[in-house]
Amino acid sequence: MRTGQVACDGIEAKGIVGGWHRRLETVSCMPLFPVPRGRDDRERIELARACENLCQFSRAVLIFGSMNRTQLSQLAVLAAVAAHGSFRGAARELAIAPSAVSHAVGSLEASLGVRLLARTTRSVAPTEEGRRLLERLAPALDEIAHALEAVADTRDSPAGNLRITAPRFAADLILAPRLGEFLDRYPDIVLEIANEDGFTDIVQEGYDAGIRLGESLEADMIAVKVGPELESAVVASPDYFARFGRPSHPRDLVGHRCIRRRFSNGTLYRWEFENAGEELTVSVEGPLILGEDRPIIKAAMGGAGLAYLFLSRVETAIAEGQLIRVLDDWCAPYAGPFLYYPSRRQMRPALRAFIDFFRYAG
Repeated sequence: MRTGQVACDGIEAKGIVGGWHRRLETVSCMPLFPVPRGRDDRERIELARACENLCQFSRAVLIFGSMNRTQLSQLAVLAAVAAHGSFRGAARELAIAPSAVSHAVGSLEASLGVRLLARTTRSVAPTEEGRRLLERLAPALDEIAHALEAVADTRDSPAGNLRITAPRFAADLILAPRLGEFLDRYPDIVLEIANEDGFTDIVQEGYDAGIRLGESLEADMIAVKVGPELESAVVASPDYFARFGRPSHPRDLVGHRCIRRRFSNGTLYRWEFENAGEELTVSVEGPLILGEDRPIIKAAMGGAGLAYLFLSRVETAIAEGQLIRVLDDWCAPYAGPFLYYPSRRQMRPALRAFIDFFRYAG
């Protein structure tokens, strides 16, 4: 076995929470772990980087040495609250109760004798003292997080928690049919999929990645195609058309009873159409508002009105005569679902495995 050594230079550190000041002696990080003979250059580089990160981690721990462990955890809670702008958001990320988050921050403020967060009934934001503390705290917490990730990433198999946000259609059509195979291949990954229809700030909400339609992605996101092009369909039951007739143009929808869709963020979907370069968006009306595909399809089959859905959702019902499609020439194909994430830097093996597994090859 052959090992390497990385030594941290002595550093002079000032406490970010108090007036303490001391000299830290040189810390040796040898040997962190052995590098077996026969490993290729890439593996050696990864192991060396992990070793360097662990040295940085040890320095961060020493910097926090004058604090007790309770204060260190309280500082992590404070940073989460500031990042989310709410106690509930921090509680979701940390998987603890909101009351525990509030208690941790309150206890930290009491121990320091300084108000760190300004609270109102609608928002939470750092005070000036809290902002200064967080600015100096962030690099150390980031260093600890990166060091722990680097250690976890040296495992042979992708592992750990992986959080993905995806709209219901993507979870049903793209992910669900293959989840069993994915989990069999990567048994050490704990996968959490949150169904959210609106665009989600994955960084702020603590997700590793998200899935959305290509047209909905922000320019600064890295995107990987995970599904084919999609096509919409306007459908209704034969009984409905026998009673109310068929629309021949999207503008005719104004005179029809339409089944509207409300997204989880509260907005009502406006039906989108395109034909020969002409684009139209119609705010339809109707006495029924639903939030998911299955009840919309059932309602349309029962004669409740016209429905706007992905064609793949209703192909069987159309083939069996339970639904009739109209306005086909106004439902042009469009970009399908993409998985998006903020950066390739220090990508976790679990996320890389997920991307490679669900990447669309068509």
